[in-house]
Amino acid sequence: MLISFGCPVSGAWAQPETLTTIARRAEELGYHGLWAFQRLLVGRDQDLAPIYHSVLDPMVALTWAAAATSRIRLGVSVINLPYVSPTYLAKQAGSLDRLSGGRFDLGLGTGWSEPEFVATGSDPKPRGPRTEEYLEVLKVLFSGGEAEYAGRFYRVPPSRMAPAPAQAGGPPVLLGGTADVALRRAGRIAAGWVSSSRTSLPEIERGVRIVREAAEATGRDPDSVRIVVRGVVQAGRRDEAMPLSGTWGQIRAGAERYAEAGATELFYEPNWDPRIGGPEADPRAAADLGAEILDALAPHG
Repeated sequence: MLISFGCPVSGAWAQPETLTTIARRAEELGYHGLWAFQRLLVGRDQDLAPIYHSVLDPMVALTWAAAATSRIRLGVSVINLPYVSPTYLAKQAGSLDRLSGGRFDLGLGTGWSEPEFVATGSDPKPRGPRTEEYLEVLKVLFSGGEAEYAGRFYRVPPSRMAPAPAQAGGPPVLLGGTADVALRRAGRIAAGWVSSSRTSLPEIERGVRIVREAAEATGRDPDSVRIVVRGVVQAGRRDEAMPLSGTWGQIRAGAERYAEAGATELFYEPNWDPRIGGPEADPRAAADLGAEILDALAPHG
């Protein structure tokens, strides 16, 4: 199982110097990747966790991290596809992939925040057909050749998008979601599945089974499908419901449980700790704690 880390994008530690420092240090320590997430805004009457109250744009943050590094992969988990046209996202993702030398992974979801749907003039429904068309558009635009697409939700007139991404066929696309139909979709048409912060270990085990069964049913090698887990870290405070909590040894033991469940990549996610990702936390203390977690949980050689 590959070990990655959450990028400083939320709350107090989401500062330019901290983002640069964490990205470079993660690369030095041998982490496989850095993962960011998306949150546009918080509605006045929404009761959301502090983690969501102040969030950098993930594509901009990852471009910043790309400029400070040369080897570590860069992923977003996830961009909510109803918010932006596939053509616009293809240009962003292709550009980031080109500028980073082919290090970008694109996670996509369908969103859940009603104020964000209203603010972006978007509608996620019907989720399945919309998602499948979205991936088809990305594929034709990432090809580097002439693109044309006519679907129910999206259209691309005969045209060409250049420059092409550095990775052949474009950045790998992973899908989020927890419903059976979403899991099967990830196994059928995507490079893999990426879990949310709320996904429990038993739900990971179930998701792995469904994703891989769907991949095999479509003639794909189930072992080639990626399973990326966002692992929320709670350092120093043990909670039996959170595998990645407590001492460093307990957190590492929890990571092994995810590997046994079938995860191919785990990224330690410190943004969800209010001492780090909370908007009212002290920026220096938040950055120091994030760096401590980064060092303590570095992958063994």
